[in-house]
Amino acid sequence: MTTLKPGDKAPEFTGKDQSGNEVSLADFKGNKLVIYFYPKDNTPGCTSQACNLRDNYDLLLSKGYKVLGVSADSEKSHQKFIEKFELPFPLIADTEKEIIKAFGVWGPKKFMGKTYDGIHRTTFVIDENGTIEEVISKVDTKKHTEQIVTQ
Repeated sequence: MTTLKPGDKAPEFTGKDQSGNEVSLADFKGNKLVIYFYPKDNTPGCTSQACNLRDNYDLLLSKGYKVLGVSADSEKSHQKFIEKFELPFPLIADTEKEIIKAFGVWGPKKFMGKTYDGIHRTTFVIDENGTIEEVISKVDTKKHTEQIVTQ
């Protein structure tokens, strides 16, 4: 899976958010960024994770973090997910999986005895200069903010 580690430069990326706006790593220069990769909109674990970040969004902002979610879902799916759960941060629709693969979070997974390729739930905390500070690969979807701010 991901070979990125703390101290590495985050991969440059540009993608479209739920509204079709281009979002790139350069947009966050000078800010800390929490970029989290998740498997699918409107699934139990992904919803818990997004709502945990939503419920603690002011805390994250107060500590200087911007938040960005990424999955392979479409812009339309992201729009519905954001509206349904009132998410205050953008979600990138990486339908071609370019950003997902650049961060090394695409690969074989097992579920109910079957192996398939998918997104490994992973969060990267990136500093003001685009350097990875932390990689969280064992995400607790219900306590994710706590994992980020206590790193």
